[in-house]
Parts: sequence; structure tokens; C-alpha cells
Amino acid sequence: MLQRLGLVGTIAEGDAGPEDPESGGSEDEEELRRAPGPRRRGPAGGDFSAAFVFGEAEAGGEGTWAEALRQLRGKRAATTLDEKIEKVRQKRKFQEREAKQAKVKDEDAETEDNQTKKGGCEDFSRDEEQEDVESQYSLDDETIFTKADTVKVKERRRSKKGEVEAENFFEDASQYDDNLSFQDMNLSRPLLKAITALGFKQPTPIQKACIPVGLLGKDICACAATGTGKTAAFILPVLERLIYKPRQAPITRVLVLVPTRELGIQVHSVTKQLAQFSSVTTCLAVGGLDVKTQEAALRSGPDILIATPGRLIDHLHNCPSFHLSSIEVLILDEADRMLDEYFEEQMKEVIRLCSNHRQTMLFSATMTEEVKDLASVSLKNPVRIFVNSNTDVAPFLRQEFIRIRPNREGDREAIVSALLTRTFPDHVMLFTQTKKQAHRMHILLGLMGLRVGELHGNLSQAQRLEALRRFKDEQIDILVATDVAARGLDIEGVKTVINFTMPNTTKHYVHRVGRTARAGRAGRSVSLVGEEERKMLKEIVKTAKTPVKARILPQDVILKFREKIENLEKDVYAVLCLEREEREMQQSEAQINRAKKQLETGKQEAVGESLERSWFQTREERKKEKLAKALQEFDLALRGKKKRKKFMQDRQKKVQMTPEERSQFEILKSQMYAERLAKRNRRAKRARALPEEEPAAVPAGPKQKKKKQSVFDEELTNTSRKALKQYRAGPSFEDRKRLGMAQRRKGGNFKSKSRYKRK
Repeated sequence: MLQRLGLVGTIAEGDAGPEDPESGGSEDEEELRRAPGPRRRGPAGGDFSAAFVFGEAEAGGEGTWAEALRQLRGKRAATTLDEKIEKVRQKRKFQEREAKQAKVKDEDAETEDNQTKKGGCEDFSRDEEQEDVESQYSLDDETIFTKADTVKVKERRRSKKGEVEAENFFEDASQYDDNLSFQDMNLSRPLLKAITALGFKQPTPIQKACIPVGLLGKDICACAATGTGKTAAFILPVLERLIYKPRQAPITRVLVLVPTRELGIQVHSVTKQLAQFSSVTTCLAVGGLDVKTQEAALRSGPDILIATPGRLIDHLHNCPSFHLSSIEVLILDEADRMLDEYFEEQMKEVIRLCSNHRQTMLFSATMTEEVKDLASVSLKNPVRIFVNSNTDVAPFLRQEFIRIRPNREGDREAIVSALLTRTFPDHVMLFTQTKKQAHRMHILLGLMGLRVGELHGNLSQAQRLEALRRFKDEQIDILVATDVAARGLDIEGVKTVINFTMPNTTKHYVHRVGRTARAGRAGRSVSLVGEEERKMLKEIVKTAKTPVKARILPQDVILKFREKIENLEKDVYAVLCLEREEREMQQSEAQINRAKKQLETGKQEAVGESLERSWFQTREERKKEKLAKALQEFDLALRGKKKRKKFMQDRQKKVQMTPEERSQFEILKSQMYAERLAKRNRRAKRARALPEEEPAAVPAGPKQKKKKQSVFDEELTNTSRKALKQYRAGPSFEDRKRLGMAQRRKGGNFKSKSRYKRK
């Protein structure tokens, strides 16, 4: 019957389901399940459904990632780095094969006379001996690859901590009803339908705490561990507000600011999925994507705008019909990153252009508790919701550390290569401190035959999105990235995070390792720790809630991989040369095309196209700001002029850096950031004009007589805006007149005209 109608029947209870050949679990996953720590709750009482997946499929057809890639289809490079690596690998294999054949011929020529005497039996024994040598070589390699690492539990030293008193700036609302469900939150039907379609079963702790407060319209400052559903925690109350009170005119009412382009695309994707059964419209305005398409979308007045600060300011100054005066809700995702010094000028400009009467929500896994930073966002009686501490990692994360001895800093590349080849072959994110090191690791690991991609700021937007898509689709096993991928990105199935060096601060570490063990799943992080980075390791061990492991690799394995990397240096150089040649070719082609266009269309049109877009800062101001905030290699970490000069001279002389120098440079960048942050925190705080607090209610009881202040004390202690203005401007004409009259009454040296006449 079903076949005649062209339908497919469902599987009955008794029938066996189709077997998945790739469904078998690895030993690492089994080990993670047995790892100490709190056990994950079953599907009945858990925060996440057992079958829950962060899907990219949307109601409108293709996902946001596919749409962004479609815009950038024509901007891809002529050949990818993987093609160049494969070309160099094939060339090396061909050379090795030729060298081997030449060697065999020489051996045959020398032993020709002996072969004729001994006959066919000897021939057979020689072939057998050669096979034995080859098998012995492969056996040596096999022992290197199968040699197990030693993993020990790192002991924790407990220290007594005094409780820090909560500041009066916040109203604390970290406590929440544990039995609260999505149905109890009074959400609209379209939202409940979308929640069910996405597979959300029970709200997570941050969602239970934030959604009711967000629906009341209060300002929120929220902190929760990575991968606990913060995006839905701020999007759901916003959508409910927009559905409950529809707009009267096409205006933008909600602004979501994110620090990176990839995070913006992800938040936009989640927002579209949650709003799929309502009439709420969304728009994405991030760098790297087509400006004209974004301008057209902004002119239509979308309800929700998700943007990065730079592109948003660009549109505000160059799109006349777009403004922020109608913004009702401002949301800062990864708020501590948005409030740091690198976004300072841009955030000042955005907040200046925003409406004053708005609700503000700040969300991050490592939320700042500095009132001075939060006051700059103009929070009004904010509610503090800290479900987790600032330094809490995901609950099912297993943390491992590999100690690097002082004289073995050059082993970092060999250790990472050994880990990725022997222990963690797939679903791995490798974080480096610099873009240059990330690119080098991509080439090295690619030459070793691994499927690798890279993600950092030197790539075009098309290359960045393509690398993420390939990693999500499991076309590549390892993604080498800088901190641009450390915040907010939700990539399903990341089993392991490896830190080539320890990051700048503990907060950066929390965000990096937060790419795994998300949504209640298990995960592992492995970090390489040198002598100069041990202070951060102690802080992490101190705050860890589950036992921290120390991994030790056999020394012969490290030496083998170091030797392998030294042999590959020529191939790395060959790949870099191919890249340089292609880059020069592309630049030449671009110049030729520009010249052709000018000849064909005329100078006037060419000038019209090259008009620059306006910006809120001048070129000189931007250059000055960039130089002030750049981490120069000779800036902070190297003390004294002589050391700086020597370091720069040595670096210029050497074309090729040693492994030790490369590792030292990575650690140097991290140290410079940390030292600069500490220096900034030690600096004397500026006086800020904060909104005046309302007087607290006087408790019932006998009235206490208020002590009257003298005029001098009152003027000295009055810090209101009016008093500050008067102080800066100096005494007015009326004040001077009153002062003269007071002196006359006191009768000091002043003599009236009447007395003078009598005398």
C-alpha cells in the first residue's frame, strides 16, 4: 500500500534500525566517559536532549553560512594552500623514489659478478633481505606511533580565600527556579514551536535565570560557562518583546554587537531559526561581506540587527537612512571583549549614537566585574546573573598539561605533531598565539599527510568561512586557529583543543578550551606549558573542579618527530615560495585589470568608484591608535634599549628562525599582552561623571538630626554635574557681587563713601 502511494514506511518497534559503520566510539571517548567528575544526567532530567544538534538548516532553505559563502564565491584564491602542499609532497616523493632506484642500480652493478655465480637462490635471498629491511623500518615507525604517553593526576594546592563582598552597583539575581520550563516562561506560541523544532528540551541554568529578568525589561550583566546556551538566553526575551509589541513603522529596534565576523554569522543563524515562525526580520552586518547588499537590507528597517562594531559604524556614517535612535534593546555578546581597549573608541561611538532610553544586556563566559567598565555602557540598575564563576570551564572538560623544560622550548612543534599523528587524529582545534605560526603549522602538518585547515586574520573572509565549513563537514580533521576562533563559535563534535602556547590570560584560556565539551558533552584540552607560563597553570589548577592531568610524551618519540620536521624544512620553504609567486602574480593581474578599466571606461568613472567611505576618525587618529595599541616585539617584554636593539638586529640577520626562537616569540607576544593589561590596571583611574544615585529610604524610627555642613565642606564634597561646571567656569558675576556685599558687611579694610565725606 505504501509503495503504491510512493511513501516510505517508518521503522516499527521490533525492527532493527540501519547500522552506521562510523558509529563506533574511540578509546579516547571511552576514557573521557570514565573521567572523574559529575556524571551527565540522562535524557529525562538533563538540560539538553540526547538527540540535540546545533543544526544549520533553516526554514527559509539554505543556512546563513551558505548564504555568506555565496556572496564571496568569486573572491577565492587561484589555488589553495592544500594544493601547493600536495604539489610539494608529490615532488618530494618522486625525488625519493628516483634516489632509491639509483641506489639499487649501483648495488646491482657492484654485486653483478656474485649474482651470476650464486644463481637464482641467492637472488631470492637478496629480495627477502630487502623486504626484511623495509619491514624493520616500518616496525620502528610502528613502535614510535604505538608507544603510549604517561598521564598523571596533577595535585592541587588549596588556598584559603576570603569572600568578596558584592558591590552595590548590582542587584544580584543569580538564584533561579530549577523546575522552570520553557512553557512556564509565558513565551508566545511561535517561539515555543521554534524551540521544539530546534530540539531544546529543558532550559539551561543561564536561560532559567536570564529569560524571566529579560522579559521584565531590566538591564542584565550575565556570566555562564561556555556552551551553555547564552545566545538563546538573550534572543528569546527580545523576540517575545518584538512579537508582543509589533512595530508601527519599519525601524530597527534591537542591536546585537559581536567581536568577530564568524560569531556574528552564527548568532544570526540561531536568531533566524528561533524567529522562523514569526514575522520578525533580521539582518547581518559584519565585515568581509558585500556592503551594498547590507545597505539594501538596512534600508528596509529589519527588527534585529547583528553586527560587528567596525562595519556598523561604517554604515552609520555612509548610509543616510540608517540610524540607531530607535534602538530599544542593546546586547553585547562576549561583552568583556567588547569593553576592552581594542574596541574602546568604536564602542564609545556606537553608544553615543544609540538611544538613551534602552534596555542593555551584557553576556560572556568571563564577564568583567569592573564597575568602571560597565558604567561606560550606561547600565541602569543592572541585574547581576553569574551562574558560573569568571574562570569556570565546562563541567565535562578533561584538562591536560604537558610540561616543557627550560632548554627544550624548540620541542613544541614536535610535541604537537606527535599528539596529532599518534593520539588525537581528528576533530581537533589547535590554537597558536600568532598568525605566522598558525600558517607554518598548517604547512607542516599538511606535509605530514594530515588533513588541516587554518583560520586567522590574514585570510580573506571567503577563506575563513570555507575553512570553518570544511571543518564542520569533517572534510578536514584539524583546524589551526588564532584567538579569532576562540570566542563563541559552536562547532559540533570538537573532541580536543590543543594550546601551542598558553594564552594571554586565564580568561582567554577559558574561551579557548570552551570550543569543546559544549552542550553537556565530554571533551579534552591539552596545553603545552613552559617555565615562564607556570604561574597561569597554578591559577588554572587552583580553580579546577575536576582533577587536572599531566601528560608526558616519551623522549624518543619527540626526537623522532623533531628530526622529521628538520627534514621537512626545505619543503616548507618551497610552499612559501609558491605562495609568494602566486601573490605577486595576483597583484600584477589586479594592476593590469585596473589599467584596462581606466582606459575603457575613462578617468571620470574610475574616480567616482574610488571615492572613500567616511569614518568617525581621521587617518592620523586611526594610525596613532593602532600604533599605541600594537604589541611590538621590542615593546615591553624586552627590558632595556640594548636588548631590544640586539634582538631586532639578530632577527634581521637570520632569514630562518630556529624552533627555540619561534617558540620564544610566541610566548613573548603573550607576555607583552599580559604585562600591558597589568600596567593598564595599575594606572590611576579617571574621574567619571556617573548618574547621581537616588537617596536611600530612611528606616522607620526616631529621626536623627542631620549635621549641617559648612559652605566650604559643601563646595568641596559636592561632585554633582552642576557643581563641576561652576568650578571649571570660575565664579560668576552674581557670585562676585555677593562676595563684595559680604565684605562690606564685615567692614574690613573697605571704607564707605559717606565716612570719607565726614572726615
